[in-house]
Amino acid sequence: MPHTMSRMGDVLAGFHAAWEFESDSVLIRFERGIRTPKLFQALGERRVPLEAIAGVTLTQGKRGTVVLHAVPRPGADPLMEAAAGQLKETSDPYRLVLPADRESLAEYYADELRARLTGDDTPAEGFLVAPPEAPRQFKAYDGKASFDGKAVSFRWFWTGASSAKWKAGDQSFPVAGLSGVEWRSPELFEGHLRLLRRETNGARPGQPDQDPAAVVFGLGYGPVHESLPFAAAVLAAVRAAGAGPLASVPGPRRDPADIAERIRHLGELHEAGLVTDEEFSTKKAELLAEL
Repeated sequence: MPHTMSRMGDVLAGFHAAWEFESDSVLIRFERGIRTPKLFQALGERRVPLEAIAGVTLTQGKRGTVVLHAVPRPGADPLMEAAAGQLKETSDPYRLVLPADRESLAEYYADELRARLTGDDTPAEGFLVAPPEAPRQFKAYDGKASFDGKAVSFRWFWTGASSAKWKAGDQSFPVAGLSGVEWRSPELFEGHLRLLRRETNGARPGQPDQDPAAVVFGLGYGPVHESLPFAAAVLAAVRAAGAGPLASVPGPRRDPADIAERIRHLGELHEAGLVTDEEFSTKKAELLAEL
């Protein structure tokens, strides 16, 4: 007897997650095993409305696997909007990795899911996927960030904060005064979380290590599974408050001496093996372009 997807409740289990197909959504439940990416464990589960999915693909994975990928609709998920394309494939919550011997079953579910989608890949007018809940907090390199749902607070660490941040003192930013959030993965050079303020018209004043509206990441500080859900929760609160995103304003051109110092520091990280050849070349080119 051929298998047919029921109105709701069909489950497809893969590595690290299981997808439950319902009439109007896909419920993604992430495992909490030791090999499960920490971001998945932190998310727990997510319900993704079908209107938040633009398409579905099924491709060959690595080491005898296949990958079912739900392509999120632009602007539909605050987590993916905050990530801005910086997540590694292994940390993409919209990818379900399965053993290759389940390819036929995965193809069936992919076809069934496609049949239910509208194929709308236009940017969503508002978030369709629920954001991570507040309160949230995490430790960055130079301070502790906290969000209670109404305001973001930064409390500086004397061991890491710059003199500019110490002079400014601990900070509190009401959601109503923000226009957005800028998240740069801690897995990249110069990772940080910066709050974009309406009073500055979205401008980014100076470098994150000197900006009292930003915390910077370091090795072991501001991990993805803590800082990204934090950024997503703040971004969703900003949009819910009606303070839509403002056009970004380019930051001031850097001092050539500052560029040279940062390239020197980047070279030290490269020599120590903390930055790959590709990351070194890419970031060096970005810094030189700012001259």
